Amino acid sequence: MNILYLHQYFVPPDGTGGTRSYEFARRLVARGHKVTIITSSAHTGDSADRRTVRDLDGIGLVVLPVRYDNAMSNSERIRAFVNFAGRAAAEAARHDADVVFATSTPLTIAVPGLVARALTRAPMVFEVRDLWPEVPIAMGALGNPLTRAAARSLEWAAYHGAREVVALSPGMADGVAKTGVSRDQISVIPNGCDMENFDVDEAKATSFVRGLFPELRDDQPLISYAGSLGLCHDPGWLVQVAKHMRSIDPDIRFCLVGKGGQAAQIRRNAEAAGVLGHNLWMPGPLAKQDVPLLLGRATIATSTMLPMPELEHNSANKFFDGLAAGRPMAINYGGWQSKLLREYGAGVELRHADPHGAAEVLASLARDATRLATCR
Repeated sequence: MNILYLHQYFVPPDGTGGTRSYEFARRLVARGHKVTIITSSAHTGDSADRRTVRDLDGIGLVVLPVRYDNAMSNSERIRAFVNFAGRAAAEAARHDADVVFATSTPLTIAVPGLVARALTRAPMVFEVRDLWPEVPIAMGALGNPLTRAAARSLEWAAYHGAREVVALSPGMADGVAKTGVSRDQISVIPNGCDMENFDVDEAKATSFVRGLFPELRDDQPLISYAGSLGLCHDPGWLVQVAKHMRSIDPDIRFCLVGKGGQAAQIRRNAEAAGVLGHNLWMPGPLAKQDVPLLLGRATIATSTMLPMPELEHNSANKFFDGLAAGRPMAINYGGWQSKLLREYGAGVELRHADPHGAAEVLASLARDATRLATCR
């Protein structure tokens, strides 16, 4: 088939962020399909001034010059969404397709998806990575009633204009079904990992992490966070946990690896809490292909989130990365991922409201070799 793949935030393997679209696309190519991805310059490393067309492992990549990062204000983000939607719709008109695959976020990816569907007369598959607009409304990003109404109309058009809808969690599937889409048209395909990528040599992982954190001794437990340093992910909560950890078990170390709009504030908070450079490090972002090396040395992997019910339906890349690396997962939110941890004994749940108690739980697990082994 000739597949037109629309994703504003496509991340190549040497980029920072989730590589779901890359992994899907390269496997489609390996099965004999032609895949053309239309994306922005936000994560690809291409010019932000001109349209770029290139090949990436057999994938046709069309990169449109639209800037985006988590440090943008809400109004700047909305402008970036609208800008890309318009440019991507015009670009989509230049391509033939047997299938149009549009993946959110943002929800505005539905615009070029619907345009391409109409022009090519090909069925559209719409992938829901977050329940938009529920999440931005809950976060206060869509305060204007007219904006909220427009977003809900676009949501309805995206779901009902698709032949099939892919949801990344059961809760997201429920959200799609509430708009009137038949359950027969909804598939749940969570995030996942290429297990081969996480089969890393222990000595190589130790050497890699020693290069990041020369002060880390081999006998010191390491609690890692590798993901977005954005607002809804709330990785700054771990600063408070690290502060309490200094009096509970001062030899345990934390690292927050990633980039995002909250990075500078988290760093300031860590300095004020007296943990930055002591038992917590923030080395910046890592390429996705290097995350398995970090996790290969980590004692416990973490995934955090603001305490909001709307966010519990997320399908966190870092959650599955930790599991793929064979590391116990520690999360501070409920929902289906929490249920998985309980069902399989793959980690621990931490109370967001009690960072001191969370530090005690983590310290107990990090020092218990038997529990660490059974969590894997």
